[in-house]
Amino acid sequence: MKAYLSIIKIRFNLLLQYRIAAFAGIVTQFFFGIIRVMVFYGFYSSTTGSVPIDYKVAISYIWLGQAMLGMIPWNGDSEIQDLIRTGNVTYELVRPMNLYNYWLARAFALRAAPTFLKSIPLFIIALLLPKEYRMELPPNILSVIGWIVTTFGALMISCTITNIINITTLYSISGDGIQRLLSAIVTLFSGMIVPLPLFPDRLKQILSYLPFSGLVDIPARFFTGKIIFNQLPKYFSFQIIWAILLYGLGQWILNRKLKDLIVQGG
Repeated sequence: MKAYLSIIKIRFNLLLQYRIAAFAGIVTQFFFGIIRVMVFYGFYSSTTGSVPIDYKVAISYIWLGQAMLGMIPWNGDSEIQDLIRTGNVTYELVRPMNLYNYWLARAFALRAAPTFLKSIPLFIIALLLPKEYRMELPPNILSVIGWIVTTFGALMISCTITNIINITTLYSISGDGIQRLLSAIVTLFSGMIVPLPLFPDRLKQILSYLPFSGLVDIPARFFTGKIIFNQLPKYFSFQIIWAILLYGLGQWILNRKLKDLIVQGG
């Protein structure tokens, strides 16, 4: 365990050095965030029917998604994928540690460090915007606690999905096809593009059983107070169970592939 914690610390410190990239990410995420907010502003201003969540909740939901974008598993670890493509992954196989857990530790740092750099400035900006576009603060401290706990659960799910994306590169030359397919599924079904409460009831019910809702939807609804604090054990358990299942799936896929792995290049 000490070795894996050291890997997380080293990778975390390394990724924190990319401040210019973080600044560019903040600008990009703010730009797309404000565009989405304007779209929802027009939608809510023109509708006369009832909606599942009010405008302020929807706006806060959007800004939370933009601030935590770095934690969404929309891509893999580019360094690991390059090692697989070049054949240098053989060096990874001789390390005196579990390969899957080593990659999982790297995924933890990959998802946590950029999110830490970008989320705080974006939160500050979103709270200082004009009233029509401003993110609302949580209604109480219990909502903040629920959001923090479920955000950790979301990070665990994200790391296991990231590892699966890395592993799928072993099954093809580039791995881009699977990565792009998974990124589209994750961003849509997590609530990143459209808040899940606005989905049709039948689809919303199906998505509530899938792990993707644990990435954005559950933390966002705790933050906005739409899920009360006494339901925290239920939703956090849902996230951890899915993280464990995805961990086992990724470990199984990797072990199966390593039995007949053919390395080309190097």
